[in-house]
Amino acid sequence: MTKKLTYSILAVAVVAVVAIAAFLFTESSKSSRFIAIGTGGPTGVYFVVGNSVCRMVHKEAAEGRKTGRKHGIRCSAPSTGGSTYNIGQIAEGELDFGVAQSDWQYHAYNGSAVDKVKEFKNLRAVFSVHPEPYHIIVGANSGIESWGDLKGKRFNIGNSGSGQRGTTEVLMDGYGTKTSDFAVATELTSTEQSKALCDGKIDAYGYTVGVPNAGVSVATDGCNAKIINLTGDVEKTLVEQRPYYAFATIPKGTYKTTDSDVTTFGVMATFVTSADVAEDIVYEVTRAVFENLDDFRALHPAFANLDPKNMIRNALSAPLHPGAVKYYKEKGLM
Repeated sequence: MTKKLTYSILAVAVVAVVAIAAFLFTESSKSSRFIAIGTGGPTGVYFVVGNSVCRMVHKEAAEGRKTGRKHGIRCSAPSTGGSTYNIGQIAEGELDFGVAQSDWQYHAYNGSAVDKVKEFKNLRAVFSVHPEPYHIIVGANSGIESWGDLKGKRFNIGNSGSGQRGTTEVLMDGYGTKTSDFAVATELTSTEQSKALCDGKIDAYGYTVGVPNAGVSVATDGCNAKIINLTGDVEKTLVEQRPYYAFATIPKGTYKTTDSDVTTFGVMATFVTSADVAEDIVYEVTRAVFENLDDFRALHPAFANLDPKNMIRNALSAPLHPGAVKYYKEKGLM
């Protein structure tokens, strides 16, 4: 065999090896896909929602088992800043999915609160989850029984970008309240606020969250904090005029100091994505949750009454993602 022929065979072999390697790399990339879900504070229900979705996705995966879905999706749901943060990061392509209050889904899609969340016409709904009453939790000896009593008190309005901060600001606008009306307006996160209340550093805080919640229990069960009613004209007007709000009841006995039903108003937690996220990914994520809904319900008391028919229509202002629609039609839900 001549040198020339040998070099030609070697060249072909090298090209073949490179081609095979490239093919395998491409196929590996296709078969293993990573998605990130934005949640909220680590003590909140949003964090549980995101990680429960990941748990269902991983449960459905066929890799390493004889049965299951060969979707190749791997999932992470880190703690984040909450609703508006999640929507912003989805818009930037940094997150694939996120949990967001129904009001911020509405505002982001409709561009109706651009000072708080940027307009995002590519926002897409996937499903709604649980109701989220807005709580005002007050210190045992604070003397606070209504919104008006917060004047001159140390009130935590929530961290910038969180859903609770947004809802607090809506109430402040409705009541004509300024931050200067409070003795101090702190910006603590959901992780910090209950301890601050029990340590006497604040008198009250606002919190939009599912029921029951471990963070609220820290305050109610730990230092006898109470949740007050919010049923005034401002709240009634908000519920009448805004489709993403509704009155809600925190039942008697939910927490140590809840000795009677508490009536307040609130939103719903929703699961959202972007129109840019691939249809098959959204389909598989949606399928994983709905095909394992009993398991999903068992992961938090706030999920106990989830109804598939309500999950695909309640509090969803943005259009449903085609991947979700595909699954819902297959199951006869649409």
